[in-house]
Amino acid sequence: MRATASSLPDVLMIEPRVFEDARGFFFESYNRRAFAEAGIDAEFVQDNHSRSVRGVLRGLHYQIRHAQGKLVRVVAGEVLDVAVDLRRSSPTFGRHVAMRLSASDRRMLYVPPGFAHGFLVLSDAAEFLYKTTDYWYPAHERTLRFDDPALGIAWPADVAPILAPKDAAGALLAEAETYA
Repeated sequence: MRATASSLPDVLMIEPRVFEDARGFFFESYNRRAFAEAGIDAEFVQDNHSRSVRGVLRGLHYQIRHAQGKLVRVVAGEVLDVAVDLRRSSPTFGRHVAMRLSASDRRMLYVPPGFAHGFLVLSDAAEFLYKTTDYWYPAHERTLRFDDPALGIAWPADVAPILAPKDAAGALLAEAETYA
């Protein structure tokens, strides 16, 4: 496994070692010891699995209390995955990283606590798996507006976003609750 810092050093791209032959493939999607050696010494407490059709944009979500770190990957299809730093004390506050993740590239992204996270489905459908470092607390969930000009996220112009009502009503960064 190889962990590489993204343009936001705390967000890591994980490339597993894949063993492939005529029968198919095998890889470890999670090994606590290997992740700790790569600097991710997180305890994951919950696994989530979503399936979405093309254009679904989920996010940008975060929990103002019980902040969640996330280890995310795509097992079918392709998404544009985005993480936004919401830690006011961070030199990268308000900046984002956007990466394509797909079932074919098998890459994963580690998004630490203190970030908003979301993804846009680029393929006909996508199945998205993620581990979290804390449980889901609906009362503490917040949504950052995906198209806030202050964020400057370059969402693909050829994919019209399909949003849940809570995502359409997300807060602008200037008005959002953030972390210290």
